[in-house]
Amino acid sequence: MNRLLLTGAAAAALLSACTTLDTTPMDTVATALPPLPAATGIFAEPSALPFQAPDFSRIRDEDYRPAIEQGIAIKLAEIERIAQNPEAPTFENTLVAMERTGQMLNRAYAAFSQKQGADANDVLNETDSAVSPQIAQMNDAIYLNDALFARVKAIYDNRAALGLTGEDAMLLDLYYEEFVHRGALLDDAAKDELRRINARISELETEFSQKLTAATSAGAVLVDTREELAGLTEGQIAAAAALATERGHPGKFMLALQNTTQQPLLTVLENRNVRERLFRASIDRTSSGGENDTRGIVREIVELRTRKAQLFGEPDYASWQMYDRMAQTPSRALEFMRQMVPAVSATQQREAAVLNERIAQDGHNFTVQPWDWPFYAEKVRQERYNLDENRIKQYFEVTNVLENGVFYMANQLYGLTFERRDDIPGYHPDVSVYLVRDADGSELSLFYFDPFQRDSKQGGAWMSNFIEQSHLLGLKPVVTNTQNIAPPAPGQPALASFDDVITMFHEFGHALHGMFADQRYPSLSGTNTTRDWVEFPSQFHENFATIPSVLNNYARHWQTGEPIPAELIASIERASTFDQGYALGETLTAALLDMEWHALRPGEAPADVMAFEAEALGRLGLNPDLVPPRYRTPYFRHIFSHGYDAGYYAYLWTEMLHHDAYDYVAANGGMTREMGERIRSTFLGQGHSRPFDQMYRDFTGRDPQVEPMLRARGLLAE
Repeated sequence: MNRLLLTGAAAAALLSACTTLDTTPMDTVATALPPLPAATGIFAEPSALPFQAPDFSRIRDEDYRPAIEQGIAIKLAEIERIAQNPEAPTFENTLVAMERTGQMLNRAYAAFSQKQGADANDVLNETDSAVSPQIAQMNDAIYLNDALFARVKAIYDNRAALGLTGEDAMLLDLYYEEFVHRGALLDDAAKDELRRINARISELETEFSQKLTAATSAGAVLVDTREELAGLTEGQIAAAAALATERGHPGKFMLALQNTTQQPLLTVLENRNVRERLFRASIDRTSSGGENDTRGIVREIVELRTRKAQLFGEPDYASWQMYDRMAQTPSRALEFMRQMVPAVSATQQREAAVLNERIAQDGHNFTVQPWDWPFYAEKVRQERYNLDENRIKQYFEVTNVLENGVFYMANQLYGLTFERRDDIPGYHPDVSVYLVRDADGSELSLFYFDPFQRDSKQGGAWMSNFIEQSHLLGLKPVVTNTQNIAPPAPGQPALASFDDVITMFHEFGHALHGMFADQRYPSLSGTNTTRDWVEFPSQFHENFATIPSVLNNYARHWQTGEPIPAELIASIERASTFDQGYALGETLTAALLDMEWHALRPGEAPADVMAFEAEALGRLGLNPDLVPPRYRTPYFRHIFSHGYDAGYYAYLWTEMLHHDAYDYVAANGGMTREMGERIRSTFLGQGHSRPFDQMYRDFTGRDPQVEPMLRARGLLAE
């Protein structure tokens, strides 16, 4: 997911998580200070739409760059007025004042960031390249401002006398820690070098992301004949034909790439040669030379990150990066992951043996390869569990899943209701908008849903905010969910795979985290939390997708309306622990690879990116040649562009949290309104207003345990 000015190439900070321009004087001496730059253009004032949602019917692609650049100038001027305030620093005239800054910038950048990620074009890419280093420079100008830090430090040093509690105390702690983390205590020479490093990293992260998006589109596999697509449905074949025609190959077929190593169509493609071509197109998309090769970018980013850690006296980048994480240190995260390796490795060996037996049954004399694994795993899955993915998809029409599944869950658990708002424009025709009402009927949020894959969209799925909640600024949240579900062929229904369905519940968990935000300060609001906490609410809500009362409400045949048969549900449940050596293994390998890159010390950045990857993967105790990482280095957007550097382990850490937390739900009455209130009051509506481990204990009454996760994955006996 994208968080405003906190992830990706912007690499920005808690200071920038504010919203809407406030014209209230910053302090009593504001008139003695230079005036703020003028705000002009469509983002100068809040939108007139409900909740101040961006009015995409009036925004042109060319509007974003001047608005963002103007917003940066205004924010820096606002910050300088705070830094130069001759009055003694107080919580109100320094920290609260900083929370009010940057509101035009946040309006413009939030709309731009979502549009550029979900519907990019040359104008937006050029804007991204231009503004990302400016945002990095802005953040350095804030965090390396000696006068501003002196005010923050004075308040922090006097905190015992202030008697701050709750959000006020948390805000002070976070500001001070963030200033120190970003270099406020460095000497002048180190600060200058840090500025240069941050600016260059920002440029490289933007370039990496743009090259990867282009490479993923360009990597689509061209197939000459319909016969080579045996195993695909008529709808999938029609979509492949349409894409080929669109790309200038009428009469042929084209298979688009998705962002992960493994491709969904590998589960059904019967032609082994086409499977191998698709797999190799995936893993080679950004490492085969040419204009979209990212290996040089990776090498330079790693060099700069190791030097950055050295400036702070840290042994490696992971140690510097994890200062605020729930896991606290790289060693704790690695210990957590490594305890899974023996069980995962043994499971992979058993699964590979099963697949090789199945290959032999078909009369073949080869052993399973990465491009074979999904295909034969699906065969075994169907035969053992009577599970047919194409049959299952007939019960998961996308809009029905959203409105009668995801929204139904939110109603039953939290009392929310949803109203489609066709009068509020989206940024693309695929986008739908809903007004969300709380249990008491009050307006809670706007929710945007953008489900379908397209060439202009980054891979994966994410949640972001157009507007973040803040009582200080009088703002309610405007939240988006973005996915990459295969679009339907003309005249066909939009059907989701079961994995797509789970992702819909996952991303809506993020959305609820944003919708239920109830904080005074925007920097503490909603999803403005650390990496190894923010994925917990989203993964936690995956559990509710298969509760019978929810499943039976949305899993209905798109033509007949008949509910999904009980035997098919039973098959899904029985199959849920099948192939977990692969499913957990690809994520675990990617997370360990991330740590390997960010455990490098200064001077250790390798000349050959792929050789280092091979060496690192060989140390992990798994079999990456057979079960490759979910993302290989040259297309690992999470860690080289989206802010999950030294943090991809968070998906596994939060999986531990969500299984353990759901065990608590199951043992205490299940999905009830009372449970929903407990969830909301202990962690889902709390943002970063309290320590994460405290919020978890507030909910379950204890620390998390890893055993429920291993049981859920089928790696631990009941």
